[in-house]
Amino acid sequence: MARTMKEKDGVGLSAPQIRQNIRLITVNTKEGPVHMINPKIKRKSWKKEWGEEGCLSVPDVFGEVKRNYKITYAYLDKKGQTKKTWATGLMARVIQHEIDHLDGILFIDKTKNIKGA
Repeated sequence: MARTMKEKDGVGLSAPQIRQNIRLITVNTKEGPVHMINPKIKRKSWKKEWGEEGCLSVPDVFGEVKRNYKITYAYLDKKGQTKKTWATGLMARVIQHEIDHLDGILFIDKTKNIKGA
């Protein structure tokens, strides 16, 4: 998944995007790709913000999506260890976007001002 994400210049990828019916996402970080098995958002901030999103599943289409600014989330790592952490801003947006994929939701289902193809 990390290779596909990098080849397509993405910041995140979910298993359903590559036709795998498992709850796995990969998110690109400064330290490299992080694989999250069965990720779950535990808490969301009241504060939300609008931001432009695109998606490897819907090439050349962009739109504004309102997302929680900060999230606390948990997942299993590749070794099966439970990890619990938090993210803000762009990282929180990417994680929410990819978890939406696991739940069958595309960003175009939540967007306003769609631009592109």
